[in-house]
Amino acid sequence: MRRRHLLAGLASVGVLGGAGAVATGGVPDAIGGDPAGSQTSGDEPEPIEPVTLDTIEAPGSRDGEVTLPAPDRPTFVDFFGTWCPPCAEQMPALAEAHDRIGDEVLFVSVTTEPVGDAVSEETVVDWWRENDGDWLVAADVTAELASRFPIGSYPSARAMDASGRVRWATSGTHTTEEFVAGIERALD
Repeated sequence: MRRRHLLAGLASVGVLGGAGAVATGGVPDAIGGDPAGSQTSGDEPEPIEPVTLDTIEAPGSRDGEVTLPAPDRPTFVDFFGTWCPPCAEQMPALAEAHDRIGDEVLFVSVTTEPVGDAVSEETVVDWWRENDGDWLVAADVTAELASRFPIGSYPSARAMDASGRVRWATSGTHTTEEFVAGIERALD
């Protein structure tokens, strides 16, 4: 079963054009800056075209749909894989960040795994439960949302302002303080 998850995860990374490596930190952010996610470009980023994804009924989540980025609302998206040890490692920091600032943004974790095909929804729910996820979780099975960001490794996160512009982008594991600081950039 673990081999199937690993293969599904590697396929997901391949869809995104990644090298299949899982970052544990120190990967430059998507806006062109340091691993902490500081924006160095003077250009105003373009808004991300929204995508509607299916959500997964799991602790803190619901069965239905979510549009990301959310129209007229700051949005935080954490890209993860059930096959990704660093993704599980950072779940406590994400949970604390969600507890501290989750009401101010739409806070969502998204997997690009082929949920409903090579990876069952039950596998995602079990992983979510085992790692104490308690916020909205969605499946980007076609990697449509992920393809709008230059995601090369997992975990990866994006914080967008109410207009859908990325204000913080990062890959690798982070502390609660780093997540909160990144999300606050989308709130300014």
